[in-house]
Amino acid sequence: MRISVLGAGTMGHGIAQVSAMAGHDVTMRDIESGILEDGLDAIEANLQGGVDRGKVTADEKTAALDRIDTTTDLDSAVAGADLVVEAVPEQMEIKQSTFEDVEAAVDDDAIIASNTSSLSVTEIASVLDDPSRAIGLHFFNPVHIMGLVEVVVPEQASERTVRFGSDFAEDLGKEAVVVRDTAGFASSRLGVALGVEAIRMLEEGVASPRDIDAAMELGYNHPMGPIELGDVVGLDVRLDILEHLREELGERFKPPQSLRRKVRAGKLGKKTGEGYYVWEDGEVVGVSEDAAAAGQASSDDGSEGPVWE
Repeated sequence: MRISVLGAGTMGHGIAQVSAMAGHDVTMRDIESGILEDGLDAIEANLQGGVDRGKVTADEKTAALDRIDTTTDLDSAVAGADLVVEAVPEQMEIKQSTFEDVEAAVDDDAIIASNTSSLSVTEIASVLDDPSRAIGLHFFNPVHIMGLVEVVVPEQASERTVRFGSDFAEDLGKEAVVVRDTAGFASSRLGVALGVEAIRMLEEGVASPRDIDAAMELGYNHPMGPIELGDVVGLDVRLDILEHLREELGERFKPPQSLRRKVRAGKLGKKTGEGYYVWEDGEVVGVSEDAAAAGQASSDDGSEGPVWE
């Protein structure tokens, strides 16, 4: 099968990687060649990490990379595609415009999917002449490790489209969970609720960022704590999702002020080198000064509070 992935960022290159590893021919498209190069470098690094851990053979790595082409041209990216998955910025106008451009260039039987984590797939698909071909395929970060794909069913989707989306997810070795197209779906609504409460706890001086994260990692077996996960996803993405859910579901999703300040300052997390944590070469090396100060408020009564750097 021929897969086109639009966007070479964190989610886009992850979807391209797992599609190629499943034996599909993949074209990854972005608007700048430098972004494509970074995406390919990330894929190669992920695959090499698999080789180093004995999870991927050297031949499998080479074969997967050979199946991935890149381009900045949309028409050539989607030509002959059986499935197009957009992983463009989480803004309705951009996603709708992308859907319109894709429909004008693809074959009539091609499926058009959105990787949106919270926006209405029904609304995104409403711009299509044939919205029955649209589906939501919500992957999770890191795509090559996480085993879930939410298959989000918009109002217009045909049975063929829903079946195609579920079969594709399972073909990648993922568990397909079919959900109705509602605000935040299942995973984003729950995940963001946990993340926003963790930030509020930090603002209130309940504990340090590392200790809040450790509570969920060790106490609830989460692979990554909610504050670190926010940094990995991108604090700007977190803010956009919260604003959308607040509009749709009410004030319980009101974004914390510290999150707004981070985004205004351009401290978006892992991708900029600082969010609530400080990052170097993709790894946490410390806590940002304001987050550390907030966490220390929990021990201002003179007790010995934990310190993590």
